[in-house]
Amino acid sequence: MKTRAGWSRVCLFAMTACLIMSSGVSAQETAVGQAIANVLAALQVTAQQDLDFGDILQGVGKSVPTTDDANSGIFEISGEATNNREVSMHMMLPEYLWNNAAGNQDRLVIYFQNTDATIDTTSGTPAAPGLGALIGINPNLLPDTGIGGADGVIRIYLGGTVYPVVHQRSGVYTADITLTASYTGD
Repeated sequence: MKTRAGWSRVCLFAMTACLIMSSGVSAQETAVGQAIANVLAALQVTAQQDLDFGDILQGVGKSVPTTDDANSGIFEISGEATNNREVSMHMMLPEYLWNNAAGNQDRLVIYFQNTDATIDTTSGTPAAPGLGALIGINPNLLPDTGIGGADGVIRIYLGGTVYPVVHQRSGVYTADITLTASYTGD
C-alpha cells in the first residue's frame, strides 16, 4: 500500500513532467513564407507573308525557295525571350491548293521538301538569315527552338513547289498553312 508520502512523490513527478512538456511547447517559433509564380504572356503567332507562287503555267512546276524575300512564307512567333524560352512548333501543310470558283473547281498539287524551312531567331530576312539560323529544316518536323534575339522572336521562312497538270484549270488557287506554337516549359 502506498503511503501519503508515496502518492505525494507520484503527484510531484507527474506535475514536473507536465511542466517540462508544456514549457517545450511554449518555446516554439514560427515563420511564414510565400509561394510565388510569374505567368508569362502568351505567345503571339502571326503569318507575316503568304507563300506566293505568283503566275504559273499549265504543266510547268514552280518552286519558291526559303531565301525568296518577296515570295517565301514568313511566320513569326513572339513571346518571352528571357532565358531563351523554348517553344514547340508544328506546321499543318496542305497537299493541294484549291480553286473553288463556281463551275471551275479544281485542285493543284503542292509539295514541301524536307529542306523547305529556315528557323531564324534573329532579325534576319529570308535571303539573309541571322547567325545561328537553322537552314534547310523539314517543315513537317520543326525542332523545339528557344526564343532569342533582341526582339524576342522566332521566324520561320517557308518555301515549296506546286505541280500543275497539263490541263490545269485557270484561276486562283489557295490553301491554309497553319502554324501552332506553345512553350515547352524548358
